[in-house]
Amino acid sequence: MKGKHIVLGISGGIAAYKAAYLLRLLIKRGAEVQVVITPNGKEFITPATLAALSGKPVVSEFFAANTGEWHSHVDLGIWADLMVVAPATASTIGKMANGIADNMLITTYLSAKEQVMVAPAMDLDMWRHPSTQRNIATLRRDGVIIVEPASGELASGLTGKGRMEEPERIAEAIERYFNNVESLKGRRVVVTAGPTYENIDPVRFIGNYSSGKMGFAIAEEFASRGADVTLVAGPVSLNLENESVRRINVTSAREMHTATLEAAADADCVVLAAAVADYAPERSEERKIKREGVEEMTLRLVRNPDIAASLGKEKGDRLLVGFALETDHELDNAHKKLEKKNLDMIVLNSLRDPEAGFMKDTNRISIISRDGEVKEYPAKSKREVAADIVDAVTARLVR
Repeated sequence: MKGKHIVLGISGGIAAYKAAYLLRLLIKRGAEVQVVITPNGKEFITPATLAALSGKPVVSEFFAANTGEWHSHVDLGIWADLMVVAPATASTIGKMANGIADNMLITTYLSAKEQVMVAPAMDLDMWRHPSTQRNIATLRRDGVIIVEPASGELASGLTGKGRMEEPERIAEAIERYFNNVESLKGRRVVVTAGPTYENIDPVRFIGNYSSGKMGFAIAEEFASRGADVTLVAGPVSLNLENESVRRINVTSAREMHTATLEAAADADCVVLAAAVADYAPERSEERKIKREGVEEMTLRLVRNPDIAASLGKEKGDRLLVGFALETDHELDNAHKKLEKKNLDMIVLNSLRDPEAGFMKDTNRISIISRDGEVKEYPAKSKREVAADIVDAVTARLVR
């Protein structure tokens, strides 16, 4: 962070005290920090404390009270290499999402030329309220990085998700941003995501519980680092936040096989995060199958083409990353898959882990490399897990 210019925005919540620790961490790592605080923020932590830590007068009002000097939000927006809002209350998030420029922090945000990062802090009911989630989704679509709040004891005495992430973790996210920005510029990456549906008839199919969240997060993370990303997505109800990602929608395993191999022809890396059906009905009926008069039905299945194996046979210089979702003998099965399909890395998670698997917002993974190295990670949000996976890929691609 040495020499980086960071605007630290502080809004009015009890977590404002943590901003002092974050400010100190940023200064110690060599950043130059300008604090912008809302009027309510000053009720929780004094500008004198923040000024002493940053070595700069704290900006709060549009004009200095004594001299009438104008504090230019435009100049701050140009000066900053990164703007971080921590804590970001529900009110501040709502104003940011809707462009309500009624204080210095919001006008600075609207003037920011570079990346903005937000660390929400609020009670659990406020965090999960539909209006807050809509505002968070809006900020994400606008390119804002969200440092997800942690779960734990809250100021209300309740326990749940909503407390601001610890300053050390936020500082790590900031450092990772500066290390990774444009690190994959010019690299071509293909990511698969979601389930596949294998039709039995026009209304029924064989499928699985994959939500696609992990694959979408990986595609977004690659794109945030400057990569040219193609996402081959099965039938999911997710939307991409980064408009630079090229999305190809498919339904069946055969469609995904064709689309992935075509997209991978000139790719530097392929990440196979989709949960692809191993088998499909031998035939799909053109009309809905009726149950009247039919006591039993036999469904004959045939093997689907194996995307990972197909890519592994003609691997070339591509980096191939697979996924293994297991229920038992996890490491053994992952190692076998890695070797059999000629992968460079495999991401292992277990359905026995309550914080991993399908339809969850969290995941706990291990990354196994071809050389036998196994790196285990704690449970994190899928966005954070995506960053870990892309970190591992980046280390191989930019050697």
